[in-house]
Amino acid sequence: MRVHVVSDVHGNADALKRAGDGADALVVLGDLLDFVDYHDHDKGIMGVLFGADKVGEFARLRREGTREDTVAYSRTLWTTLADPAAAVDEAIREQYAALFAAMTAPTYATPGNVDAPALWPEFTGSGVQVLDGEAAVIGGLRFGFVGGAVLPEGVVPRPRKGAAWRPYLRVREEFDEAVAGLADLDVLCTHIPPAVPELTYDVIARRSELGSQALLRLIRRQQPRWSLFGHVHQPLAARRRVGHTECRNVGHFKETGQPYVLRW
Repeated sequence: MRVHVVSDVHGNADALKRAGDGADALVVLGDLLDFVDYHDHDKGIMGVLFGADKVGEFARLRREGTREDTVAYSRTLWTTLADPAAAVDEAIREQYAALFAAMTAPTYATPGNVDAPALWPEFTGSGVQVLDGEAAVIGGLRFGFVGGAVLPEGVVPRPRKGAAWRPYLRVREEFDEAVAGLADLDVLCTHIPPAVPELTYDVIARRSELGSQALLRLIRRQQPRWSLFGHVHQPLAARRRVGHTECRNVGHFKETGQPYVLRW
């Protein structure tokens, strides 16, 4: 059995068309959308809406400024649009139409934090199965899926009037509940990594992303063969073993265009 696994596609539909070549199945671990393209500022949803110069300044603030500076600048951009939510919705649907059409192999997918999972049912055909807090048997092995990312402790999501975009961020209790519902796994498939420092630290961003303690507990308790994830684009370590489990960052697919290959 050969399964190809990708994560952090971020709009790379051309490479996604080839991701399932030669595979019995394709597993997609989220972040399909290209919202802010930090390499090509004229691309991505913000690039289309605001142009390369504005996105370049946003990227600089993300890199060098404070969170408050970045949020304040972002809000000034959105106020220039008559209907920000409608503009973003149109751009998301355009990307999803191309991305889901590119999934040619039998596909099992879970959303990332840069996704709008409520829209996925509009674009998934018969060859794409969406799983979040659920399991599926692929080639005789039991795969468990949990999507999204975890909010920092103590942060409660509150609807903000006029907000154009809300990433798929989950309170820890909700995320942990989805993890707890998975049992007897051979392969754990998530967007974010377990809370292992070498797997959560991004060497380019020079910060740790939030991993999940619940995922780490599941790995230690169930010892699946593999734990597969993405989210951290430039990890300090791409792999670590936790007991008998091979924990593996499958790579930043937008940049590499290469799936991680799982064989058994």
